Parts: sequence; structure tokens; C-alpha cells
Amino acid sequence: MRDALPDLERMGVMALGISPDPPEVQKKFDQKFSLGFPLLSDADHKIATAYGVWGEKKMYGKSFMGITRSAFLIDVEGNISAS
Repeated sequence: MRDALPDLERMGVMALGISPDPPEVQKKFDQKFSLGFPLLSDADHKIATAYGVWGEKKMYGKSFMGITRSAFLIDVEGNISAS
């Protein structure tokens, strides 16, 4: 998203990031990568669950719960235009 931000802004699209990380962790991430858009914390996974991006993942043969990186375009009425 960071790299696409100039194009998104030209189209009138606002970028937001949402992750289960606490705000302190997000702040360090933003400082390290200079994102240029707000990050919101979803520590209880309610938003991720509502958007269907919180679920079981597998890595190195182990299963765990986590977020699937996703991007959504949401119109001014709150409807998903594309994902």
C-alpha cells in the first residue's frame, strides 16, 4: 500500500492499515517502513473476523490462528467495491 499511495491519493482513495498488533508495535513498524497512512489496532480480531481474514494458517507444519494479508476497496457507503 505504501508504494501505491500516490496513485491511490490521485484517485481519491484513502488507505488505512489494520492489524492485531498493539499501537506501540504498529508505531515502530510505521517508523521503520514510513508507511504514510494510519494504522488501526484490531487486538480482539473483530474486524478481521468480520472481513473473513482471521483464521487458521500453517507454517512449518504447525497450525495457528492469524491474519491473511488482504486489501479491500470500500466505498463511501461502507460497501466493499473490490478485494
